[in-house]
Amino acid sequence: MARERATALLVDFDGVLRRWDPAAVGEVERRYELPAGVLLETAMRWALLQPAVTGQVTHADWLATVTDALAVATGDPDRAKAAVTEWQLYRGEVDREVLDFVRAVRAAGVRVGLATNATDALDADLTALGLTDEFDEVINSSVLGAAKPSREYFTQACRLVGAAPARTLFVDDSDRAVAGARAAGLSAYRWTGPADLPYLRAALGL
Repeated sequence: MARERATALLVDFDGVLRRWDPAAVGEVERRYELPAGVLLETAMRWALLQPAVTGQVTHADWLATVTDALAVATGDPDRAKAAVTEWQLYRGEVDREVLDFVRAVRAAGVRVGLATNATDALDADLTALGLTDEFDEVINSSVLGAAKPSREYFTQACRLVGAAPARTLFVDDSDRAVAGARAAGLSAYRWTGPADLPYLRAALGL
């Protein structure tokens, strides 16, 4: 039996709407003579990141734990602090094709929620990137106290965007997040890049 057409869209932020240039991180690591890849490997450890994206600690607290871990790895606390500070100056770039898609979806009367695992720095990032008015809802895991791919996150996200799970389409570049959304009853699409947009437009009747 075919599903009813979605009346709401949930779109992931990092990896879908916001892109990160790996060269920016690589340049910081080279400048501070850090091993290639160590910044993100350290920062994205779930044990460090999970408290920040579920609202247990602030973005600043998370960066402090990242700095401490990097200091242990490098044996140089000052260099670790300087590298983390400079890394954080780069806030990514908006994929203009995805933003145009979001605007077209909203113009067609479909509600759009930004569905992201994020820290309390999200609002500042949206302001810096000029995105504050681009969504009907911003569903930030650190505000909800629950992160993707949990059922609790998706239940709250659907409630906030005002659509039943069965009438909500979720787009994310994470296999785990897509699987979690499907388990919670949403339609979910694994994002691979802007080449996916024609399919998504068709799925939403655009």
